[in-house]
Amino acid sequence: MDLKSLLNWRLHLVVIVLSLLAEWIGILRIPLGPGTLLLLPLLYAFVLGVVLNPHLFAASENVIPKRVSAAAGPVILIAILPFIAKFGSTIGPAVDQIIAAGPALILQELGNLGTMLIALPFAVLVLKMGREAVGATYSIAREPNIAIISDRYGLRSAEGIGIMGVYVVGTMFGTLFFALMASYIASLDIFDIRALAMACGVGSGSMVAACSAALAEAVPASRDELLAFAGASNLLTYATGLYVSLFIALPVTEWLYKRLAPLRQEARHENV
Repeated sequence: MDLKSLLNWRLHLVVIVLSLLAEWIGILRIPLGPGTLLLLPLLYAFVLGVVLNPHLFAASENVIPKRVSAAAGPVILIAILPFIAKFGSTIGPAVDQIIAAGPALILQELGNLGTMLIALPFAVLVLKMGREAVGATYSIAREPNIAIISDRYGLRSAEGIGIMGVYVVGTMFGTLFFALMASYIASLDIFDIRALAMACGVGSGSMVAACSAALAEAVPASRDELLAFAGASNLLTYATGLYVSLFIALPVTEWLYKRLAPLRQEARHENV
C-alpha cells in the first residue's frame, strides 16, 4: 500500500458520501416472526461499498480504481481503533458488573470450540473436505489463530488454505452477519442481553463493533454495560483464545479429523 493511494481524494470522498447516505437512511426495523430484524447504517454502507468494489464490478473502476481500493483494507484497522479505545473506557466503570458475571465471562471462550465440534463433521462428511477442514474449523479464524496454523503447518499448506478461506469470508461477511444476528436474537428475549454481549467478543474489532452496536441499539438503556461486556469478552478472547486454540482446539480437531476421514472415504466408495 503506497501513501499516494491512501491519500487519494476519491477514496475519502466516496467513504464520506456513503457514510452520510447510510446515516440518512437510518435504522429500519423489520418484524420477522417472533422477533425484529434491525437494519443498521453499517449494512447499507457495506452493500454500497460492495457495489463500488472495482474487483467485483468493472464499471466501478471509473469511481474507485483498483489500486486505490486496495488501500482501503488496511484503513479499516485504523478506523476501528477509536471504537476499541471506547471499549477500554467503558470496562473500568463497569468492572463491578463484569466481576459479578463470575466465571461465565472466562468460560465463554470454551464456546469457540463449537466451530470445531459442529463444523468439522459437516466439512469432512458432507462437504468431503480434506486437511483444509482442520484449518477452517478448529477456531474462529482470527489473526492469532492464523499465526498458529502458519507456525504449525505454513499458510501454503492445506490447513493454511482452509483458515485463510474462513478468515477472508469472515472479514467480508462476518461483520454483516453479526449485526443482523445480534439484533434479531436480542429481540427474541431468549438470552440475557449480557450473554449476547459476551458472545460479541470473538477477537475481531469490526465484528465486535457491529455486534455490540446492534445490541446497544436494541436495548439503549443498557448501552454502556453492553459495550463493557463486549469489550471485556473480546479482550479475554485475545488473552486466552490463543492458548485454548493451541492446547485444546487444534489437538482435538486433529484427533477428530483422523477418525472422520476414514468415514468419508468409506462413504465415497459406497457411492461409487
